[in-house]
Amino acid sequence: MLPFHVLLLLGLLALPSAAQNRTWRNADSSSSFVGEYLSHDGKRVTIRRQDGRVFTFEIDKLHEADRSWLKTQKPPEGAAADVEINPNAVFDTLCFGDNRKEVEQKLKDSTMVETALDETFFGRFGLNGTFRTKQQIGGLHCELYFDWTENGGLSEISLQTESLGADSYGGKLHENWQELSKVLTLLHGKPLQTADFPDRSELQNDLFLASHIWRLDGGGSALLGTSMQGGKYQVVVRFTTENIQPVRVP
Repeated sequence: MLPFHVLLLLGLLALPSAAQNRTWRNADSSSSFVGEYLSHDGKRVTIRRQDGRVFTFEIDKLHEADRSWLKTQKPPEGAAADVEINPNAVFDTLCFGDNRKEVEQKLKDSTMVETALDETFFGRFGLNGTFRTKQQIGGLHCELYFDWTENGGLSEISLQTESLGADSYGGKLHENWQELSKVLTLLHGKPLQTADFPDRSELQNDLFLASHIWRLDGGGSALLGTSMQGGKYQVVVRFTTENIQPVRVP
């Protein structure tokens, strides 16, 4: 199962239309989307969704019917070249265990994230909240935050939307949560745990409440949920080296 490269996999390439849209399903039919086939190489397929986002992921994550359909296709003329993907990457090109210098360089080289801060100030302000996704996900940008091991290796990456008031919780934040749940399910298959959008009344200050948990192939977990800080609300995705276990309901 291919690790989640939020926005490397979403790509967001501005490509000319070359084919008709069709509905694609993941392997167990738990998630689907409408998109335009661009190319495949026998192992990976690249598809542009109706909103312009481009996905590159392993073919075996698709439903059997879609895999069969791909066998009859040749890449459209002018299709985008395959993106080289590091199988150990967790988000974009970042890997668990990367040191700060490696993380900083990968972020600066990335075409998927951006910063308004001059790199000479990185040492003063740190990397947390310095970079954000260039494109919106479900109508919102996400800022990047990091945790490290005692030896200085990357142990967790968090994507956090901007903090919004209670009146946006059931609107923009819900839309962002829905978008991320679809993407994560497509890339990682059926979650180990899935629940409804967390009720705002359940949130406490500085508490992250997960609705979904996925297991990462290379080890670790991906979690989706919401949090509250100082009376403001966020949607959060956590990629952690921890193998988080789902809550078992008797």
